[in-house]
Amino acid sequence: MQTALLDLSAHTVHLAGETDFAAWRDAARRLALAQIRPEDVAWRVGDEPNEGLPEPVPDSCLRVSREFVERAETVACHSDPERFALLYRMLWRMRSEPALLKIASDPDVRRFEAMEKSVRRDIHKMRAFVRFRMVGDDQRYVAWFEPEHFIVERNAPFFVRRFTGMSWSILTPFLCAHWDMTEVTFSPGAEKRDAPGDDAVEELWLTYYQNIFNPARLKMKAMQKEMPKKYWRNLPEAPLIPRLVAGADDAAKEMLARMPTVPAPHHAKVQARHWPADATPASENDGAEANSIAELRDAAKACRRCPLWRDATQTVFGEGPDKPDVVFVGEQPGDQEDLAGRPFVGPAGKVFDAVLGDAGIDRQKTYVTNAVKHFKFEPRGKRRIHSRPNAGEVQACRWWLDKELALAKPALVVALGATAALSLLGKAVPITKMRGQLVERDDGLRVFLTIHPSFILRIRDPDDKEAERARFLDDMLEVKKLLAA
Repeated sequence: MQTALLDLSAHTVHLAGETDFAAWRDAARRLALAQIRPEDVAWRVGDEPNEGLPEPVPDSCLRVSREFVERAETVACHSDPERFALLYRMLWRMRSEPALLKIASDPDVRRFEAMEKSVRRDIHKMRAFVRFRMVGDDQRYVAWFEPEHFIVERNAPFFVRRFTGMSWSILTPFLCAHWDMTEVTFSPGAEKRDAPGDDAVEELWLTYYQNIFNPARLKMKAMQKEMPKKYWRNLPEAPLIPRLVAGADDAAKEMLARMPTVPAPHHAKVQARHWPADATPASENDGAEANSIAELRDAAKACRRCPLWRDATQTVFGEGPDKPDVVFVGEQPGDQEDLAGRPFVGPAGKVFDAVLGDAGIDRQKTYVTNAVKHFKFEPRGKRRIHSRPNAGEVQACRWWLDKELALAKPALVVALGATAALSLLGKAVPITKMRGQLVERDDGLRVFLTIHPSFILRIRDPDDKEAERARFLDDMLEVKKLLAA
């Protein structure tokens, strides 16, 4: 609750609650239309009657950007007692300065942006650090959290979506939220002693937390930045952190000592089928006399042009019709491609297929291959982590790609990523800058440059990922136009 301050303002507005943005918006509209200056208004929270609030002006119009209204609603959740005064002052100024929000050096704008950022950070922290404990036999869960700002109402819909199938309460000093699997209700703030203690589920969580703690990836500064110590006291796993951190160095050494240096057993079985011990290594000229893609593929099975064949389970050659209109060239096979022996069948391949379908390009009528035909990886536990091929490995495998293109004679080649562009053009090119460009080689072959679909998978933000997928679709639509032309 805000503390009443002594002021000489002619107009005092009392809002029903700390986050009563609708009432602020109505009052701000009346005041601005009545030409009441910001310094003549005092904003309070409480049930007292308003003093000097003008009556609504019929048929009046007060224009303000939607961006300001949406951001102001976030700032209204801040705990600063002067937040409503700041919002009205900015609203007043924006009538004559419509581009005010773009002036980054303005003191009001700087304060506005800092408060907005603080509220958004507090919302994120609440979502990350709320820990529920089961209470009684009725399968109800209760959590305690101490936010910096008035964010409980704004955050409640997130927890409803995340925990729709269970009844829960989130207790905070400001306000408490309750979900009974039908509707959300709110009650006054509580004290920490009202929150429950440990439960059986918590013991399971602590066991899980200890087992997933990765000492090799421990970065204390980054951890404390994302999980400040002020939140530790309410986290059940917090007492484990000092001990886990203290033993991180020894645990990391032990983990590295256990790291496998050979492929997993099922990888070795696949490898044995394709690299028999008595197989005769291919010579540098094997495949030179091939008159078809099928003959070239058979010759590539015993390729030894670079050391990558030693750890890969098999050669992953190109796939598609012998005389395609377009050839798509990626970087190298991934883990799933290495085991299946076919290109673009893993997660990136699924994105690739989906976007081709959206663009109206028939995958069955295209030829897909890679600049490097063997999977290059680093073993990490039981996983094989992709490692980018170097220029020497790309150059060694370029012989096979040139033979594929010579036999396929495509009208267009699409380079998916920097490694593919390096192999096709013989030099490194900046894909981000040249994306969407068509480059013609000395031999007349047209090469269209774009990203590799795996780049989309590495984007964490859902909106950014969707935007990048849309750009990739635009590239494929351009490819379709080039083919039609």
